[in-house]
Amino acid sequence: MSNITKLALEASLKKLLLQKPLNKITINDITEECGVNRMTFYYHFQDIYELVEWICIEETTRVLKGKKSFSTWQEGLYNIFELAQENKVFIMNVYNSVSREQIEQYLYKIVYKLIVDILDEIAENIPIREEDKMFIANFYKYAFVGLMLDWIRNDMKENPNEIINKLSILLQGDISRAIENFRTDKIENK
Repeated sequence: MSNITKLALEASLKKLLLQKPLNKITINDITEECGVNRMTFYYHFQDIYELVEWICIEETTRVLKGKKSFSTWQEGLYNIFELAQENKVFIMNVYNSVSREQIEQYLYKIVYKLIVDILDEIAENIPIREEDKMFIANFYKYAFVGLMLDWIRNDMKENPNEIINKLSILLQGDISRAIENFRTDKIENK
């Protein structure tokens, strides 16, 4: 029942975003649209921004399902771009209503997990310190999120396939090479 209520609150927020910007929507607006009381909202979310974050994480988790490996990362990233296009009104409204830092935090959580899964797969039998793996993941996280924010800022005009193809060319072998360069047995022998 809990997830059904969350999905209903999500649908209500998305419907309201077609009528007005996020910063003009109140919890009362959402609960009236949804047909629940304010306490029901607060049972699930502390505020509207937590609802927005939940929506972003839930939807991207859904589209990334099974697309978090080295061989499927491009498809997973494309699915994120496609999801953004399908929810353009929601994304643009959130982008224009909350701080860039909040949007970055939403995207960082999503992209970081994708990259860590890829790094875990590549480094499965390679001795590498966890802090070095986190460093590599953070580097790529910032690059991916920066590209996505530029794409959103430019009204999502560029074809996501072109962005991902360029990324693929740029990254060809670089993640594996980074892991090799951080091998603990290699570093300790220097």
